[in-house]
Amino acid sequence: MRRPALPRRPALRRPGFRRPSLRAVAAGLRARLVLAFLLVAALSALTTAALTFREARTAILKRTQDTAIEALRSQVNSQVPDYSFPLSQQSLQDLQHRLNAAGSAQRWTIHLRYQGGGLVPGGDPGRIPKGVQAKVHAGIPAFQRLERGGEPWLAIGLPVTYRGTSEASGLEVYAQMPLREDEANVQALVKAAQSGALPAVALAAVPALIAASGVLRPVRELRRASRKLAAGELDTRLKVTGRDELADLSRTFNDMAEALEENVAELRRMEANSRRFAADVSHELRTPLAAMTAVVDVLDEDAASLDPDTAYAVRLISEETGKLARMVEDLMEISRFDAGAAALHLDEVDVSETIRKTVQARGWQDKVAADLPEGVRARLDPRRIDVVVANLVGNALKHGGEPVDVAVRVAHGEEGRRLLIEIADRGEGIDPDVLPHVFERFFKADSSRARSEGSGLGLAITLENVRLHDGTVRAANRPGGGAVFTVELPLRQGGGEAA
Repeated sequence: MRRPALPRRPALRRPGFRRPSLRAVAAGLRARLVLAFLLVAALSALTTAALTFREARTAILKRTQDTAIEALRSQVNSQVPDYSFPLSQQSLQDLQHRLNAAGSAQRWTIHLRYQGGGLVPGGDPGRIPKGVQAKVHAGIPAFQRLERGGEPWLAIGLPVTYRGTSEASGLEVYAQMPLREDEANVQALVKAAQSGALPAVALAAVPALIAASGVLRPVRELRRASRKLAAGELDTRLKVTGRDELADLSRTFNDMAEALEENVAELRRMEANSRRFAADVSHELRTPLAAMTAVVDVLDEDAASLDPDTAYAVRLISEETGKLARMVEDLMEISRFDAGAAALHLDEVDVSETIRKTVQARGWQDKVAADLPEGVRARLDPRRIDVVVANLVGNALKHGGEPVDVAVRVAHGEEGRRLLIEIADRGEGIDPDVLPHVFERFFKADSSRARSEGSGLGLAITLENVRLHDGTVRAANRPGGGAVFTVELPLRQGGGEAA
C-alpha cells in the first residue's frame, strides 16, 4: 500500500477581486433595499392619491348636486306662485319654458307632470329614472346620478305643494342636467394626482439610496474584513458604531476574529514545537545511529560464522537499524523543508541521462521500461530530481506491478514549455477515496497496518522537492489499470529539447 505524505502548507492568498455582473448587482441587497423603498413610496403615493381622488370626487359631485337641487327648488318656489291652480296646459308649458330659461347656467332640461298624468308635451318619460318618479309621486324629493351615452347626468325630482302647507298640488317638477364639467374636473384631478405621484416616487429614490448606503456600509466593511481575514490578516477588526443589529454583528465578527487569531497562533506554536521536536530528535539520533550502524555492519559481516539463531538476530538488527536510519534521514529532510532551509542547486542536465543513472544506481534496469528520448535538457537540481524519481519508482515497484513505465516528454502550453516525467505501474491502482491524500505525511490507506517498511514521508519529500523547482506532481489511475504519477516542471531558460 502506498505511503503518502503531508504536503507543505500553502501560503494564504488574498482572494482576487472580480467586478460584479449586472445580474449580481440586480440581485444584490442594495437593489432590493432601493426597490423595497420605492415600492413602499409608490404604494403610499398611490394610496394617498386614490383616497384624495375619492374624497375630492365625492365633494365635487355633492357640491354640484346640492347646488343644482337648491337652484331648482329656488326657481320653482319663485315661479310657481305666479300661476293659479288648477293649471292649464298653456300654464304648464309657460312654466316649463320659464324654468328652462332660468336654468341656462346649469343647462338643465325641465319636465313637468300634473295631476298624476303623463309628462307635458316635449317631455321624455324614459329620461327620468323610475325610482325618482316613484319617490316624487310619494311626495319625497329625489335625485339620482346616471350615465347616458357614456356621459354622466343628474336627474332631480321635486313635488310641489301649496304655499304654506304640505298638501300636494299635483305638480311634479323634474330636471336633468349633464355633469360633463364636473367629470372633466375629476379627470383633471386624476391627472394632477398622477403627475404628483410620479415625481414623488422618483424623488423617493434619493432617500432610498441614502438609506441603502447607510444600511450597507457596515455590510461592505464586514465583507472587506472577511476577505482580509481569509487572506491571513488575522488582526483585522471592525469599527463598532451604534447599538443596532449591525453593530451587534460587527462585535460578533470582532470576537470571532480574536478567537481565531488566538487559536491559529496556538496551533502555529504547537506546530512549530512539533517540527522543532522532530528535527531535534532526528539530529540527536544521528550520532548513536551512526555508531549502531557501524557495529551492525561488523556483526553482519561475521553473521555467516555465527550459530543460526544469533545470525538471524544480527541480520534482523541490521535490517531494522537500516530502516531507522532511513526514517531519521527522511525526518531531517522534511524538517529542512519546514524550516525553509532547503536549497536548490540548479545545473543544466540531460534529463533522460539523469533518470537513467537513478535507475541504474538502484539496480532497477530489469524492472523499469523506460521511454527516455535523447537531447531533453533542463536546469534542475540533479540530487533532488534523483530523490523524486527514486521515490516514485520505488513506490511503484513496492505497491504496483512490474514493469514500471518511466517516460519523459516536453509539453507546450499557455505558460510555455513544460517538462513532464511520468511513472506508471501495472498494479490495481489507488483507491479513489485514498487518491486525494497520497501526498499527506504518514497517511495510511490501510489503518489496520500499524507498521510498514517505509517512513511514510517518501511522497511528501517528493512533493516538496518538486515544489522547490516551481513544479507540480499529481497522482491518478490509468484507464487500463495501475497508478500514474506525473511530475510537471518548467523548462527554465537554457534548457529544452534537442532538434
